[in-house]
Amino acid sequence: MKFAIQVDKLRKQYGEHRAVKGISFTVEEGTLFAFLGANGAGKSTTIEILCTLLEKTSGTVKINGHTLDASNDNAEIRKSIGVVFQQSLLDERLTVRENILHRGKTYGLSRGQLAENYQFVSTYLHLEDIEKRKYGTLSGGQKRRADIARALIHRPKILFLDEPTTGLDPQTRQFVWQAIKQLQLETNMTVFLTTHYMEEAAVAHHVIVLKQGEIVAEGTPDALKTKYAYDSMALVFHNSAEGSKWLKDNAISYTEKLGIYTIRVDSTLHALDLLKKAEPFIASFEVIKGTMDDVFLHIMAEEGAA
Repeated sequence: MKFAIQVDKLRKQYGEHRAVKGISFTVEEGTLFAFLGANGAGKSTTIEILCTLLEKTSGTVKINGHTLDASNDNAEIRKSIGVVFQQSLLDERLTVRENILHRGKTYGLSRGQLAENYQFVSTYLHLEDIEKRKYGTLSGGQKRRADIARALIHRPKILFLDEPTTGLDPQTRQFVWQAIKQLQLETNMTVFLTTHYMEEAAVAHHVIVLKQGEIVAEGTPDALKTKYAYDSMALVFHNSAEGSKWLKDNAISYTEKLGIYTIRVDSTLHALDLLKKAEPFIASFEVIKGTMDDVFLHIMAEEGAA
């Protein structure tokens, strides 16, 4: 197993405020890694440290085999990563193509390599329809495509995405996310993602949940859902009074809203057993799988978050 990122006891302190409290984790090469947490959890601070934009207080960080803060290594780290921040870094007066090519030149790419790399990002992010337009005239989704292309123009080994789809409409979010996943799968690029959208985290290989500068949960999405989420079953009865009486007589806990009775189930077999017993009373039912939203809310509540 080869690690693209290795973090050991990372700390960042501002005076008395400890923004990151000695966290340790690894990111396997070629995987999609999701970094979750509420606002102020320390996600952006951690990313800024990993991207060499902010000095750490203590701890050890290795990126693509290079040690952060070691002599000359920070420059090598910057060459091997791409970063998409929440705020754009592109010039609104230049066209998309001019912006991206200009950024490519800062990496010292030859003319031939720059042209080849531009074709690569243009193909993945469908830049043909916007490449001649000035960046400042684009919609939010179009700008985000250009932002990601800018981060990829030097073909980095790791792509850092800090909430890349926030504020985008659902259709544009889906397009951007499909492009990112395609890139990750086809090029074996490591993707380090922070997001508020739990369905994006659900497709990650590994997830870490951060709260107040500390790791409070980590694992695969399936492992986290098994530990922190649960399936439920929604029932609609022919007669609500009879249905609720049956639930109470069988000591089954439930919630009710607008005539829909929701029951927690421990497994598919548990759901089938309940359905068999409830069959004389039910008009319809639905089994609802636990989600990453449930995981996040459970962890935040468990840890005393609002």
